[in-house]
Amino acid sequence: MFIRIRELQEMTGLPKSSIYRLVREGRFPRPVKLGQRASGWRKSEIDQWAASRSA
Repeated sequence: MFIRIRELQEMTGLPKSSIYRLVREGRFPRPVKLGQRASGWRKSEIDQWAASRSA
């Protein structure tokens, strides 16, 4: 299952700019190209990231 940016923002409470900054810094999962103009994140990777933050 893939999560698009708007849903990801709602889940994490982070703005788009912060998500992409964390991706660049290697502190957030990288998006997966879903099409020519679409990207998404694997839900399992986001769940793991969230669990690691609460630990």
